[in-house]
Amino acid sequence: MYTSPVDDILFTLKHIAGLEGDASVDADIADAVITEAGRFCDATIAPAAARGDKEGSRLSNGEVRSPTGWPEIYRAWAAAGWNGLAAPVEIGGQGLPHRLQIAAMEIWNGGSMAFALAPMLTAGAAEALATHGSDSLKARFLPKMVSGEWTGTMNLTEPHAGSDLATLRTRAERRDDGTYRIFGQKIYITWGEHDFTDNIVHLVLARLADAPEGTRGISLFLVPKFLLNEDGSLGARNDLFCHSIEEKLGIHASPTCTMIYGDGRFGAEAGAIGYLIGEENRGLACMFTMMNNARLAVGAQGVAMAEAATQAALAYARERRQGKAPGSATASPIIDHPDIARTLLTMKALTQGARAITYLCAEAVDRAHQAGAHADETRASETGASETRASETGASTSGVSQGGHDQAGKRHWQDRAALLTPIAKSFPTDVGVEVASLGIQVHGGMGFVEETGAARLLRDARIAPIYEGTNGIQAIDLVTRKLPLGDGAHVRGLIAELQATIDALPTDVDGPWGTTASRLGAAVGTLSEATTWLLSELAAGRPAAALAGATAYQRLFGLVLSGLLLAKGAASDAEDGRQAQRVALARFFAENLLGETAFLADAILHGADSLAAARIALN
Repeated sequence: MYTSPVDDILFTLKHIAGLEGDASVDADIADAVITEAGRFCDATIAPAAARGDKEGSRLSNGEVRSPTGWPEIYRAWAAAGWNGLAAPVEIGGQGLPHRLQIAAMEIWNGGSMAFALAPMLTAGAAEALATHGSDSLKARFLPKMVSGEWTGTMNLTEPHAGSDLATLRTRAERRDDGTYRIFGQKIYITWGEHDFTDNIVHLVLARLADAPEGTRGISLFLVPKFLLNEDGSLGARNDLFCHSIEEKLGIHASPTCTMIYGDGRFGAEAGAIGYLIGEENRGLACMFTMMNNARLAVGAQGVAMAEAATQAALAYARERRQGKAPGSATASPIIDHPDIARTLLTMKALTQGARAITYLCAEAVDRAHQAGAHADETRASETGASETRASETGASTSGVSQGGHDQAGKRHWQDRAALLTPIAKSFPTDVGVEVASLGIQVHGGMGFVEETGAARLLRDARIAPIYEGTNGIQAIDLVTRKLPLGDGAHVRGLIAELQATIDALPTDVDGPWGTTASRLGAAVGTLSEATTWLLSELAAGRPAAALAGATAYQRLFGLVLSGLLLAKGAASDAEDGRQAQRVALARFFAENLLGETAFLADAILHGADSLAAARIALN
């Protein structure tokens, strides 16, 4: 059974993702939060995972019933305050760094990915509402969303549209009282209906009749399952319901719903009552707040699935005896066989590299928030001082400082988070599937049957590369939107930082580090070459050539980051007695897994023409 990897998580937070010495959180608090999250998960969530997978969620007369005991687990989880870890204190949260929320999210998903999807989406919906909603909407809905008393959902996809939101047909009609009526169908709505809470807050994309075509004409609406009375208590049922839930490959306990809005089932007047979030026709920009939050959280899901699969495979390999390992006269635990050891080390190295990438992205989010808050404080202070001087001299207050240094810091970290987000979503989720599949291989035939639980992890993990924007879409975003940030200056700056990390590593090839430094240096050089080529193709107006290598580039970037971050952790001054193991794992990654980067770069630089020519083979 899964056990929360508290020590590995805390190490990564402190020594790779910059939490050590971060003034925004006390180290003792971080230790306490992650340790207690692990205790809760191991005692309540993880033991319920297999039962949830077997029972699944069930729909009856428009009402979803979750597996036995799951509502009680969720309510205990919410009552413990876990839903508001990173939410601002002023709206009922704990105001902790986003890194701690992502780390806790990994823990919940390791226990049960199906369970963790509900709070994951609620956190994203609450952030979108807090960022873009009116004061009235926030006052009425945010406190109970932050507390977890109500959950939130994201309603984007429609049957005909898939990922192409420009073609969505759900419509919104204005009403004289300032509300809107919503009509349409949404599919693949995770936890769109359930029995965890007494209200569900749906964030729904819809189009007004006079809206511009395409994504520029999409608006975002808050549509609650139950309307609220003036005193905030639950009122009438809104005109929406769950029509069906999907029979899925995995995450059986998580209801994936088809939602119907505005068919007149509830109330005298058809149309689900919705409240505008942000401005009309600017809904997609508002929804991206939630989508980016969810993409990073999905990356944590991939890490969690990989961690759970690695734990299960290691436990099985230590117990299962079969064949004689080299030098053994009797049947050996299969972990002693070189091929199994290689497989297990691959699983562990990919898992820890993926974790480091995810937490590194969360660090960028935190630092952008910190720089923004400092910039606001600086601006307020300087504006006040300027106004005082102006009142004394009669001078104008126009042109006062905008907190230049902090504004630049905010922009830097926003760009860093933007660059890392597609990698932090795609690489860990691909790793989750890869490692879960390797875990079945380690189990052999026992992995292919349900008894061991290895199959469930692969079934659950397989959705993560698909939702919140498929990993192919993430690659398109990375290459066409994120690489050109600052005309490529930001990605080149990150590559320079990676090289600086390598320059500080030991180079004695006869020592425990082996050829780690030189192999990492070669991989960073390969990444730099591929980056320069992609930017030049985009600048020359040849996006098809750049996109042909986008997925390979995304994988290349993830591998390079993983190798560098494992080495960074191994070279840290952590005093926990595990440096030798970390050095060994970083070396294994560099000398066994990093060679893939050369093949990926070859495909990026030379594969576009053959791809274009080979399309004839699809006819």
